[in-house]
Amino acid sequence: MPDDRPNIIFIITDQQRFDTINALGFPYMETPNLDRLVNEGVSFSRVFITAPSCAPARASLFTGYYPHTTRIFKNGDTWAHSWVERLSKSGYLCINVGKMHTTPFEAPAGFHERYIVENKDRYLQGRWYFDAWDRALGAQGVVKPQREIYRQRDDYREVMGSFLWSAPDHLHPDNFVGDTALWWLDAYPQTQPLFLQIGFPGPHPPYDPVQEYAERYLDKDLPLLDVTEEEIDSLPDVFKNMREHCAEVDHDSVVHLLDPTPEQRHRQRAYYLANVTMIDEKIGQLLETLDRKGYLDNAVVIFTSDHGDCLTDHGATQKWTMYDIITRVPTIVWAPGRFDGGRSVDEMYQWMDLGPTILELAGVDIPRSFEARSMLPALTEDSPVNAREYVFAEHAREDSQGLETDFMTMVRSRDWKLVHFLGEDYGQLFDMNVDPDEVNNLWDDPGQQDRKRDMLDVLRDWLIHSHHHTTDWGAEWR
Repeated sequence: MPDDRPNIIFIITDQQRFDTINALGFPYMETPNLDRLVNEGVSFSRVFITAPSCAPARASLFTGYYPHTTRIFKNGDTWAHSWVERLSKSGYLCINVGKMHTTPFEAPAGFHERYIVENKDRYLQGRWYFDAWDRALGAQGVVKPQREIYRQRDDYREVMGSFLWSAPDHLHPDNFVGDTALWWLDAYPQTQPLFLQIGFPGPHPPYDPVQEYAERYLDKDLPLLDVTEEEIDSLPDVFKNMREHCAEVDHDSVVHLLDPTPEQRHRQRAYYLANVTMIDEKIGQLLETLDRKGYLDNAVVIFTSDHGDCLTDHGATQKWTMYDIITRVPTIVWAPGRFDGGRSVDEMYQWMDLGPTILELAGVDIPRSFEARSMLPALTEDSPVNAREYVFAEHAREDSQGLETDFMTMVRSRDWKLVHFLGEDYGQLFDMNVDPDEVNNLWDDPGQQDRKRDMLDVLRDWLIHSHHHTTDWGAEWR
């Protein structure tokens, strides 16, 4: 019996900021293929992750629940199930190429086949694990560029994780993931319906573009948010301590600098953005191959990322904070002929809301216990659009990364953001209309104490409702 449900192509990058796509309003970017998706598709301008690091954010996305429900609070916490299992049981062929960040890495999570690429700068996740990219490098006699090699450079402690890719270009992890997906599409008999999840490892550090792309961005005038002593002095102690930690410990080959020069900041950002353009080129090749193989005749393509990167903004490195440059992610849905394109949706959503959206597109029932909600009404321009008045993010202590707080929680409305640290009398409160860059912390402002209490009340009520709503959520997986 023919199955006319759409093919779903789900592309996720790792650690890509919202301000990295030309068509979303950032002219210094070279992203012609992502621009095409924006111009012909539906882009969402206010999608927020549920956790400021890879595994808990992805676990929320692929389960439909907040981190405090999944109990997946940080990288390395075990999660091995997902709603992809529902897709596969319904008749979809489910393929993963690249990063998923399950724990263990090789957990099927509902996929029929996985071509795993997880370890850009390391082998370990409690044990040694060699992924598909490691094996390909080894088969070709190539030693993977990684921390142990970068540490031998004389400039290692000055470049904040930005290095030119030194192996053959086709072995760069993003090229390898893109080319593996292209190979699969060409080699495997066409199957309907297909769920293809492609997880690019970049632009997560090390910031390691091939030379051709790096040179193009080194010559650009790139925006850098001013970092002042006043802002650094006003940071919560947990973020001050994390700055010091990351200047001493080289996470992902990045040695953070407490007072980098404009030239050092520019180089890091140029390499990071160059990596985005490398991925954009692979996305163009994927679209061409999908079209040639007939998959785009009936398809929905979704592009997004799991969180952003401070890139020295706010004096911080990588993720683990609650600034919008971390928690707000690019999200585009492209399906010409199915959804009217060239639109931007400005309502707020949680990143995990993509999960029930995909299930609904696939004609698969959405569990009643899901905390995620479908975004399909916004795509079909139905009213109401099923948006959110508030979005939330949370993260537990992660001493190995220098995040020395028992629990950190964010609540954000369109106008205000509050960040709460368990057991501490400090926090963060930002007026997002007056201070969209989040540099003026109003937590202790006498004139904003009522606002702070209101946001804390929202946080309390959300947690109570969440625990009540999800009482039996995990019975089928335990």
